[in-house]
Amino acid sequence: MLQQRTLQRLTRTTGVGLHTGARVEMILRPAPPDTGIVFHRTDLPSAVAIPAVAANVGDTRLSSTLKADGASVSTVEHLMSALAGLGIDNLHVDIAGPELPIMDGSAGPFVFLLQSAGIVEQKARKRYLRVTSPVEVRDGDKWARFEPFDGFRLDFTIDFPHPVFGSENRHIVVDFAFDSYAKEVARARTFGFMQDVEAMRAAGLGLGGSLQNAVVLDEFRVLNSEGLRYDNEFVRHKVLDAIGDLYLLGHPLIGQYTAYKSGHAVNNQLARALLARADAFEIVTFADETTVPTAFHDWMPNPA
Repeated sequence: MLQQRTLQRLTRTTGVGLHTGARVEMILRPAPPDTGIVFHRTDLPSAVAIPAVAANVGDTRLSSTLKADGASVSTVEHLMSALAGLGIDNLHVDIAGPELPIMDGSAGPFVFLLQSAGIVEQKARKRYLRVTSPVEVRDGDKWARFEPFDGFRLDFTIDFPHPVFGSENRHIVVDFAFDSYAKEVARARTFGFMQDVEAMRAAGLGLGGSLQNAVVLDEFRVLNSEGLRYDNEFVRHKVLDAIGDLYLLGHPLIGQYTAYKSGHAVNNQLARALLARADAFEIVTFADETTVPTAFHDWMPNPA
C-alpha cells in the first residue's frame, strides 16, 4: 500500500451501543487526503468533531472513548481495527449518539460495510509510523511493548482463571506478512462473564450486551449456542482491540507489539509513551511497492 485510502462513496448502518444500550445511526463518508479518521457527534445542538488520535482518549473502561470539546464517542476500537485492517487512512464518521454500534461484537460487519462502499486510493503517499527504539509501559502485572520490526506483528498473552481458556488458547502471534486480517482477526467477538454483568450494569456499562453481540461465559462454559468462531477467539479479540487502539497513533504501525494482559488503558498508555519519544519513531513513506513491508501488501482485493 503506497497511497492513502478513503471510501468510494457514503455508507450507513444502525445498531445498538454495547454499553449504553442506545440505538444509533452511523454514517461513513469519504475524506480528503491527510484528514485522518474524524468522528462527528451529529446529534448535539452543535456538531462536534473528534479526531481519532491517542491524545483524545479520555476513558478506557471496557472500551476506548474519544473526548473533545465536551463531547465523547465510545467503543471506537472495533471500527478503528477494521479501518487499520483495510488500510483506510481518511474517513468522516458521523455518529448520532454517544457510542458506536456494537454490531455482532466483532469487526467483521464493519469490514463488510467498508468493502461494500468501495475503497479507493488517493493522490497522496500513505504515511507509516515506524518504531525505531523499544518503548514499554507497565501497570501492575499488565504490560505492553513496542519494538522495531520490519512489518506489523502482534504477540499477545491473556490470563483468565477460567476452564474454557486453557493454556493452549491464551497466547497468539499474528504476523500480517502471513496472516489475513479479515480471516484471522476480524470475526473474533468481544466476550464477558455472567458474574460481572451485575457490576457492569450498576456502573452504567454493558446495557446493550447480549448473546447476539458478545461471547458470554458462566463459571464453566460458553453460553452461546453456536460456540466459538475460533478455538482461541478470546485472545484473537484482544488482538483485534489492540489493532484498533494502536491505529489511534494516526498512521499504520511498522513494528512489533508484545503484550501481557493488556487492555485499552495500557494500549493507550503505550501509544502516548511512544508519541512522547521523538527518538523512538519516525514517519516514513514509500515510493516503490517492493520496499513496503510485506505486512502491508493487500490481502483482500477491493470488490467495488
